[in-house]
Amino acid sequence: MKKIFLLLLSLPTILYSHAQDKPSTGVADRKLWLSYMDKISRPVMSNLAQDKLKERMPVMLSDRIDNKESRSKVAYLEAFARTLSGIAPWINLEGGDAAEIKLRNQYREWSLKAIANAVDPQAKDYLQWNGGQPLVDASYLALALIRSPWLWEHLDKHVQQQVVDALKITRGTVPVYSNWILFTGMIEAFFCKYDLGDDPVRTEYAIREFTQHWYVGDGMYSDGMDFHFDYYNSIVIQPNLSVILQVQDDKRKKYLNEKQRVKAIGQRYAEILERLIGADGSYPATGRSIVYRAGVFHHLANMAYQQQLPASLPPAQIRCALTAVIKKTLESPSTFTSDGWLNIGLYGKQPGLADFYNTTGSLYICTNVFLPLGLPQTDDFWSGAPLPWTEIKIWSGSDVKGDHALDLK
Repeated sequence: MKKIFLLLLSLPTILYSHAQDKPSTGVADRKLWLSYMDKISRPVMSNLAQDKLKERMPVMLSDRIDNKESRSKVAYLEAFARTLSGIAPWINLEGGDAAEIKLRNQYREWSLKAIANAVDPQAKDYLQWNGGQPLVDASYLALALIRSPWLWEHLDKHVQQQVVDALKITRGTVPVYSNWILFTGMIEAFFCKYDLGDDPVRTEYAIREFTQHWYVGDGMYSDGMDFHFDYYNSIVIQPNLSVILQVQDDKRKKYLNEKQRVKAIGQRYAEILERLIGADGSYPATGRSIVYRAGVFHHLANMAYQQQLPASLPPAQIRCALTAVIKKTLESPSTFTSDGWLNIGLYGKQPGLADFYNTTGSLYICTNVFLPLGLPQTDDFWSGAPLPWTEIKIWSGSDVKGDHALDLK
């Protein structure tokens, strides 16, 4: 009987070991994350740094693409800006072991050259900045530069001005009345952070619509006037809103009440996202943009990076859960092309999952799962002992606290 009792006590760990092969340390997890981050990001950043992104990047399009010519042209900006937004916190970090420092120095060099080529009208890889989709992806460059002051501060002055010129082009585009208003807000947040003359009306518009009109309850916002059961609260809405509010707080001490409310909402939504991660790292493939792979957990990664996880979610537990997601979404042999570019899909190559706006470039938003690499190895996220996440606990028979909706007064 005693042996049976001890076996039952150890069951969550046994199942966790089976789901992960074996629980790994934070050091091993970090090396794994760095390896995957490098595998995804290297083709984009190295080629743009050489002014050869347009020459070498294959552009695959959704079978349902709405405008082949336009989508093909903007795919390069998508790939670059989305990749940089995810790896920016790590680029901004200092320290680590010798191998990590060497890798970071390489990416710093590539990033500076890539930005310079992207905004230089004389470069072969000068990217498209005017139009609807370019507004979206210009905002990811703005987000990257907010997340990594190191990058902004190490750009040559004339390149800085070219970045400003490129981002100002987007002001001519009226955003769709949806999460897109956060893209204009993010660009203004960049201008605000670096004292470059932001437009407070665009910022006000983005913040007020979401905080006063579009919160629908239990940790989630509608995407414009309608609520959609997809991952856009995580992909765009909550991470962008929190960054915009943080910049406003840092620079002007504005929207303090909104910031606290958004944090409380974000903590509840982090709990929801964590419970969606299955024991094997899979999750419900519901809603649009599911081919963004682990990028659908942008919000959970961002809350960990900002050290704002609720007390119910120990950082090491989130590390283990996200490690499982990263493995699951990248393990299929058909995830990458023969020369290392991402294929459209969630588990391997699955073009049927694509939406009408998806291209090769769209897929690189998945790098936003790597935001916690911007935390030092000594942080609890990396140094904590491995922990099973909620789905493993529940389905191994462990007693877990019940889940309850957030009731904001």
